Amino acid sequence: MQEKMNNVNCPYCGEEILATAKKCKHCGEWLEKDVNENIAIEKSQPSLSSNGEADSRKWRHKLKSHSMENKFFTFIKPFLSYIDSGKLFKKPFNWLYIGLAVVNLILPFILLYKAIDSGIFDYGGAKFTFAFIFIWLFIVAACWIGFQIWWNRKEKVLESSQEGAEFPATPVISHFVQTFGEWLGVFIAVVGFGVSFFTTIFLGEESRYLSNALGLPFTMGIIGIVLFPLFGFITIVICRFIAEQCRALAAIANNTKK
Repeated sequence: MQEKMNNVNCPYCGEEILATAKKCKHCGEWLEKDVNENIAIEKSQPSLSSNGEADSRKWRHKLKSHSMENKFFTFIKPFLSYIDSGKLFKKPFNWLYIGLAVVNLILPFILLYKAIDSGIFDYGGAKFTFAFIFIWLFIVAACWIGFQIWWNRKEKVLESSQEGAEFPATPVISHFVQTFGEWLGVFIAVVGFGVSFFTTIFLGEESRYLSNALGLPFTMGIIGIVLFPLFGFITIVICRFIAEQCRALAAIANNTKK
């Protein structure tokens, strides 16, 4: 009788269940009000979840389309960033320096071939031969110095401008102007002195024939012995001054920008 009193009928299916039961063992309905409300919410969730998933797919599709549009219009950004960083200017100039260094190694042999091909030794005699040998040695010395100038500066041009500088091209160009001035000044001073000195000693008034055969415009006689080293020095100073002014302007501009 006591056990019977502890039993009640399920309000949903009418079957007999324990009075303390929270869920009917016959129909599966939850008997507590808050539990039933939660179950009702869970039953309604599939339709909401389905709609939410559809909305999510739609949103992802929009994002993907937007991303594709961004890539279409912004694919050039990495290249522009590469330009703005200054690497586009520094690396090609590094290769240019290497190329000019190699040219300095080849140039003496080009001049030697040109002199032989001109036939200057056939009709010039011993004095032309001796004059050319000494002049050619000066050309070799000038080109060897020129090779070292370009080869030494090829790494420094990579450090000429800082990463993220507002004006990255100006320091690179100024560095090239400075290096070119150093090379040209040395070449004018050494070769000009050598040609003027040895043509004056060995050839005198016939010095222009050898200069024409070599393609070198250094035929000023005794006065050239003094003037060409002076011209070389002035060339180095002027190019260095121009380079420093460019770097100073770039530094001022960068500091003002900050």
